[in-house]
Formats: sequence, structure tokens, C-alpha cells
Amino acid sequence: MHASNGILFNHESPIRGETFVTRKITRAAAAIALGKQESLFLGNLDAKRDWGHARDYVEGMWRILQQDEPDDYVLATGEMKSVREFVEKAFSYVGFTIAWRGEGVDEVGIDEKSGKTLVRVDAHYFRPTEVDLLIGDATKARQRLGWSPTTTFEQLVEEMTLADLALARKAKQLGEML
Repeated sequence: MHASNGILFNHESPIRGETFVTRKITRAAAAIALGKQESLFLGNLDAKRDWGHARDYVEGMWRILQQDEPDDYVLATGEMKSVREFVEKAFSYVGFTIAWRGEGVDEVGIDEKSGKTLVRVDAHYFRPTEVDLLIGDATKARQRLGWSPTTTFEQLVEEMTLADLALARKAKQLGEML
């Protein structure tokens, strides 16, 4: 039996489940931009993750399965980005510049132009066993499989945000037609 093991770090895309923080952020940015939502509530803004595009990880899995000998491989970008950075990028793609004010549960993200509070911290969303830093080392996958991610963090966030903006626009249009 050929049994390889792929350890995949956070692999995201526009079809990621809506309860995952990345989609929660991109959906909220789109909804806020269209006036369908007031603000986004999040937990730990400083949690850092190794986020890559699912498309790159699927190619990595395919490469793992092409190997003559089974083995274990880590697929990851090797870069950590915070939830805060994800928020800033996502909101920038829909026309907002977030300025942070306060600390801890009192921290808010304010749109620099309008002064409106778009992001709020809610203790309800803090994980009881939060892992602050998650980063993978895909050296073996690069060396043996010739695999490395091709989508940058910025491209990932842009693609996800614009996809959710398109979905939100379509939903708004359909709602107006009814």
C-alpha cells in the first residue's frame, strides 16, 4: 500500500467555509462596503498563521502522490501573517484603510476616511487554547517534490475579498429584484 502523509497548513480560497476567520473577514469586508453590515467582530487580532492558497496545496498533494516511495511532507508557505494583517488587506481591497485604536478587548479598527468603527474585538471569539504562532517548514517538499507556493498572501486575500464582494453584490441585486 502506498500511503503518504501530507501535513497541510492553513489552505484558503474563496470557497473556504464561512465560519473560518479568513472567510468571516472577507465576507464582512464586502458586506460593510455595500452597506449591508455595520462592523466585524473578531477575537485575537495578533494570532499569526501560515496562510496559503488551496490551489497551491492541491498541486502539492498531487506531487506527493506521484512519488515512487511514500513519505511525509509538510506543505506551507513558511510565512506568518496576523489576523490584523489579513483584516487590513481585505478591507483595503474594498476601499477602506483601517486605523487601530485601543488595546485588547477595547481595540477597534476605524476607517480612516469616515471615522466609522468597522472592526471590534469581542472576548467571545478568543479561543481558550489559542496557539499564537503557526508556521510550517516545507523544505522537504521544495527539495524532493519541487513544490513551492505560487500565490502570495496579498494575492490570496485579494482573490478571496473580491470573490466575496461579487457574491455580496449579486445577493444585493437579487434582493432588490424581489
